[in-house]
Amino acid sequence: MEKKFVYADYAATSPVSGEVLNVMLPHFTESFGNPSGVHRASRAAAKAVAEARRKIASAIGADFSEIYFTSGGTEADNWALSGATGKIVTTNVEHKAVLNCCKALEQSETAVTYLPVDEEGFVTARQVEAAIDSETALVSVMYANNEIGTVMPIEEIAEVCRSKGVLFHTDAVQAIGSLPVNVSGIDMMSCSGHKIGAPKGVGFLYVRKGTLVKSLIHGGGQEFGKRGGTENVPAIVGLGEAVKLACENEKARSEYTQQLRDKLIDGLMKIPHTRLNGSREKRLCGNVNVSFADVESEAVLLMLDAAGICASGGSACTTGDDEPSHVLTAIGVPKRYLNGTVRFTLSYRNTEDEIDYIIAKTAEIIERLRNIKHK
Repeated sequence: MEKKFVYADYAATSPVSGEVLNVMLPHFTESFGNPSGVHRASRAAAKAVAEARRKIASAIGADFSEIYFTSGGTEADNWALSGATGKIVTTNVEHKAVLNCCKALEQSETAVTYLPVDEEGFVTARQVEAAIDSETALVSVMYANNEIGTVMPIEEIAEVCRSKGVLFHTDAVQAIGSLPVNVSGIDMMSCSGHKIGAPKGVGFLYVRKGTLVKSLIHGGGQEFGKRGGTENVPAIVGLGEAVKLACENEKARSEYTQQLRDKLIDGLMKIPHTRLNGSREKRLCGNVNVSFADVESEAVLLMLDAAGICASGGSACTTGDDEPSHVLTAIGVPKRYLNGTVRFTLSYRNTEDEIDYIIAKTAEIIERLRNIKHK
C-alpha cells in the first residue's frame, strides 16, 4: 500500500481554514488600528471585534455582551472556576485545565468534590444533585470528553443546577462544531479557537448576564472591564468566523465525520484484543479512542508516524506525562490495555481512503509489535 499522509489528530488542533484566514489577513496590514482608540483606524478595528462577538453570540444563542475573548480554552476554564465563592463540584475526567485549576484552588481552601464516572465515562445529573449542598457555588462538567469522546448529559445537569440555584460551567472546547451547542441553561461556557479552524491563542468565555465574574487582568478596561490588554484583532476576527462556520455546518459535517468514525471503529475492533474506550453511541462524531493489549502506545504512535499517520496517545495537553491517563484510569481500563491506547480524531476533511489506510497500517503495526514482544 502506497504511503500516505493522514492527519487524524483534530482534537489536538486543526489547520486554519481558508475562509478564516481570508477574513483575518486585512487586520494584519490594512485594518491594523488599536480598537481602544478614537480615530478611523481604531474604529474599524473595534467594529471588527464587535462583529466577531456578534457572530459568536448568534451561533450559540447568547447575547453580544455575554462573550468575553480569551487566549484559549485553558484561560477560559481558569477564569470561570477562579471566581467560585464556595465549593466546586466537578468530575474526575475533566480536562487538566479544570482539574489543575481545582487543585490550585484547593490550596487556597476552596473545597472541591470530584465525582466518579462509569465505565463509559458518564456522570449523571443524579450524582451532581446528590453532591450539591448549601456550600456549593459552582458545578463544572465538560460538554464532551477530549480523550474518549463521551458526551455528557449537559441539559439534565444544567437543569439540576438551576433548580438548586448553583452556577453551572461547561468546557465545550471539543463540542463546538461537533455537536449542536446552545447556552440555554448554562451560566458559563469555554471555547478554544484552534480546534475549529481558527488560530491558536484565542478563545472565549460565555458568561450569562447577571453572573458575577471577577476581573481576570487589570488594565485598560477591555472586555467590558474584565480582561485588560489590547485585543488580538486578527485572531478574534478569525475566531468569530470559525465559530460561525462550525455551527452553520455542524450537522452536515458531523454526519459525514460520524460515518468515517464508525468505519474506523469497526475496522480497528477486528484487530484481536482491542478495546473501545468511551460510549459507542453517545460520543463525539470524530473520536476513536482504542486500547490494544500487550503493546506500548509510544511504539504504536512512532510507527504510525513513520507510515504518515498523525494520531495521539490521549490529550495533547498531557504529552510527556509518565502517568497513565487519568481518564482511562477513571473508567477502569484494565492494566493489560492501559498503556496501549491510541486516540484517532477525525474531521470532515478526512476521506474514506484515509480510513482504510489507517485500519490497514494499524493492524500491521499491532501484529508486528506483538510478534516482537513474544519472540
